Amino acid sequence: MELAKITSKGQITLPISIRRALKLKDGDKVAFIERNGQYILINPVLLAIREVQEAYDGEAEKLGLKDIDDVVDMVKEIREVRKKD
Repeated sequence: MELAKITSKGQITLPISIRRALKLKDGDKVAFIERNGQYILINPVLLAIREVQEAYDGEAEKLGLKDIDDVVDMVKEIREVRKKD
C-alpha cells in the first residue's frame, strides 16, 4: 500500500511506484472511478482503450472474422468500395 499526503490546496503527489504502474508522465491526467463506495485512480487513456475494447467485444465473431487474414481481406474490400464512390 502506498500513501500520499493531501496539501491545504487539495493536491497530492503520487508515489513514483504508482506513476510507473499507471505509465504516467509529467502533465498526464488521472481519472477517479467510483465502484461500490471506493475510488479507484486510473490512467484515463487506459480507461478509454478498455471501454473501446468492451464496446467492440464480439464484433469480430459477428462479422465472421476468424484471423488476421480475414481482417486484411475485409479492409481490402472496404478500400475497393470507397475507390468506386
